[in-house]
Amino acid sequence: MKRQILVGSRGSGLALAQANEVVEALRELAPHHYYQVVSIKTTGDKLAESRESMFEGKGIFTKEIEESLLKGDIQLAVHSMKDLATELPSGLIVAAVPSRADHRDALISRSHETLERLPGGATIGTSSPRRRTQLLAARGDLQVLDAHGNVDTRLRKLDHGDYDGIVLAAAGLKRLSFERHVTEFLSTKVMLPAIGQGAIAIEARESDVETVEAVAGLEDESTRRAVEAERAFARKLGASCRTPIAAYARVEGDRLAIEGMVSSSDGRKLLRAHLLSSSPRPESVGEELAEILLGKGAQFVLEAA
Repeated sequence: MKRQILVGSRGSGLALAQANEVVEALRELAPHHYYQVVSIKTTGDKLAESRESMFEGKGIFTKEIEESLLKGDIQLAVHSMKDLATELPSGLIVAAVPSRADHRDALISRSHETLERLPGGATIGTSSPRRRTQLLAARGDLQVLDAHGNVDTRLRKLDHGDYDGIVLAAAGLKRLSFERHVTEFLSTKVMLPAIGQGAIAIEARESDVETVEAVAGLEDESTRRAVEAERAFARKLGASCRTPIAAYARVEGDRLAIEGMVSSSDGRKLLRAHLLSSSPRPESVGEELAEILLGKGAQFVLEAA
């Protein structure tokens, strides 16, 4: 007999696109179950609606969804990996990490000029401390302004002239079929991405063996290794969603390459490091990179930020 599996997601267009992407893959992989996406409003969504800019930490976009998962109201949760806290609630696991989409950030400018060619004093909209600091490190003459709301809202504000440009995650723009708006995909040499950017986390109750087995086929080992290294890097540094840090890891043959960054809030003090390791434990690779940056004074930079 077919079993119904309810899949929890935030209600934004991007979150629902991700959840439906996972459900379509599950219908192909495990057609012996029924799947239905359930929209759940999170603390982060409520703060965004009230224009509250001081978010308190990671987990604000996942808390209510995880509570529903623990109560058994839903059987799976689909999150943007970058929204997921580095420590999960007891009883929950990331049951599968599908292949990563584009990890980069993208610039959309009204004049269609690249970041390098934008005029001095141009205004760039972003709500991310990570993006803000790296933009200022690359172009200290820019004015970086707060930009909240979903992708549609930010594009509308750009069209209305609130900003000369905005920076958004490339993966989200592609999932929403907004890639045509992109002026420039930013190199990681200029803009390292958020921890887990472009990756999806499929969360389940550890005890729900049947559901965990149903999603196992969506696992991409290389993406899992990369995001585990990035998350370990953030965990070691004690980072929150307001901390200006970034990391990007990728599998290269039998080794794992990772780059990391920490910055002051004004972008004037920015530390970067990279590591290529053959360690079989991705967490240890991320932790080692964090130790390298701590040795360069990262703790003092983060405290100042």
